Amino acid sequence: MKTYIKNLFVATIVCILLAGCAKDNPNITDEVYLTTTNVSTTWLTGLKRQMALTMNQVIVNTELVSDNYFNNRTLSNKVFDIPQIDNFDLDVNNIQSAIQRLREMSEYGLTTVVDADKSTTPVQKAEMYFINAYAHVLSGELFTGLPGTAKGIVLTPAQHYALAITALDQAISLQTNATEKLAYTLLKARIYYDLGDAVQAKTFATAVMATPLLLKQQVFDGQNGASNDFQTYLFSSTTNEFAPLPRLDFLDPKYYNTGTIALDQKPVSYLKGEEAYLIVAEIQASGNDLPSAKSTLKTLLTDVIAKRASISFSDVKETRNGGNRNDYPLTAVKVKFDDADIERSGYVLDRKTANINISTVSGTKVTAIDIDAATTQDALLYLIYRMRQEIFIAEGRRMSDLGIKFPVSQTEQLNNPNVKPADLVAQIPSFIPKNRGMDDFTNNTTTGVVTMKFDMNKILISNKTAKEILPFIN
Repeated sequence: MKTYIKNLFVATIVCILLAGCAKDNPNITDEVYLTTTNVSTTWLTGLKRQMALTMNQVIVNTELVSDNYFNNRTLSNKVFDIPQIDNFDLDVNNIQSAIQRLREMSEYGLTTVVDADKSTTPVQKAEMYFINAYAHVLSGELFTGLPGTAKGIVLTPAQHYALAITALDQAISLQTNATEKLAYTLLKARIYYDLGDAVQAKTFATAVMATPLLLKQQVFDGQNGASNDFQTYLFSSTTNEFAPLPRLDFLDPKYYNTGTIALDQKPVSYLKGEEAYLIVAEIQASGNDLPSAKSTLKTLLTDVIAKRASISFSDVKETRNGGNRNDYPLTAVKVKFDDADIERSGYVLDRKTANINISTVSGTKVTAIDIDAATTQDALLYLIYRMRQEIFIAEGRRMSDLGIKFPVSQTEQLNNPNVKPADLVAQIPSFIPKNRGMDDFTNNTTTGVVTMKFDMNKILISNKTAKEILPFIN
C-alpha cells in the first residue's frame, strides 16, 4: 500500500522545485519522492520556505497584539488590538498550524529524508536541527503550551525549550560554518533568557558578543508564493493596512520595495548580535550592577547599532489612510510617551517634504546621554525594554516581552483528546490595558503634540515582579 506524505508536504515542495507542476500531485508518494536525487537538498529548500511562511504568521499577528502596530483597516485580525485572543480565532489556529508544520517537516527531514539520501551533509542536518529548535522556541515563546507531536500531550514552554536546546546542541556539533554556529549559540542564549537562567544566558550571549554584527535573516520569494506579508501590510499595499504607534513612526517601514514588489522582498532579521548585548545588560541591571549594564548598552550603541545599515528612500505615498483612524500625524510633530512625559522631537517623520531615513536592521532613539542619566535599576530596565522594543520592531518579539501568549487552538482541541480546558485560555497579564488602549493616542493639532495613552515600557517596569515578564527579576 502506498504511503502519502502528511499534508502533501512532498508534493508542495516538488511543485516548487520542478518546472511545470501546477498543483499538488497526489501520486507523489514517500517511496517516489525519497528516491529522487539530492532529496535532502530539496527538502531543506522546502523547510526554508516554510520558515518564511511561519514568520509571516508570527510577525503579522504578534505585532498586532502588541503596542507596536495597530490594524488601520479591516484586512487582518479585528480583535488582537484589543487585545482579545480566543482559542476559536482562526488566526490562533493559523499561527499554531504554521509552527507545528515547521516542526513536523524538520522531524521528517531528520528521521526519514536524511536516511534515504546518502549524500546528506552534516551541514544540511545541522540546518534541519536548527529549524526544529526554532519551531520549539516559537512554541514556547508564543503559546501557553503546544503539543510536541501530532495529537500528543500539550507541552509547557519549558519542555519546548528543553527540546530546542537538545536540537541546538546537535546543530552546533554538526555545523562547520563559524557564523552559523554563533547564530545557533545566540538562539541558546535567547532560550535561557526565556527560562530566566541568568548564568547560562550570559555565558552564551557573551560568546556571541565577540562577533557584534552577527546577523541571520530569513529571505522571502515574491514570485513563488512566499512574499514578506508584513512588507505588504507596511508598505506595498496602497491602503496602508497597519500603522505603528506614533512614537515608533521613525522606525517604519522596516520592510519596503523600491522596485518591482515581487522582486524586491526584504528579509527579516531574526537573530542578530544586538540581542546578546540586551540580554547581558538586562542580567546586569537585574542584579543591580548598574555601571556594567550602562557600559554594555553604550557599547551596543557604538559597536553594533551605529554600524547597521540605514536607507534613504521616498515614502511620499504613505498617508496612513487605512480608515480605522483618521487622526494619525502625517507631518513632523512632537510626541509624549504618556500624559506625564516630556515633549520629544524626531519620532514622527515628515514623509512629504523629502526622503526618509530608516534603519533596516536595528534602530533606536535611546542615546548614551539617556543611559548615563539612568541612576536607578528601574530607570535602566526601562531603557532596556525601550531599546528591545525599538530594535526588534516588526520582528515578532514584542508580544513576548509584554507577557502575552496564545492558547491552544480550538481546532487542536477538537482533534486531540490531550488538550485540557486550561490549555484553551490565553495568557494576558492583568496589567495589560484593554479596549485598544495600548495603541491609543491623542493628536492635538493646535499644539502639534501627539500623546500616547499608555507608556507600556513604564507599565512593564512598574509590574516587574509579575511572573509573566522580566525573567531575571522573578
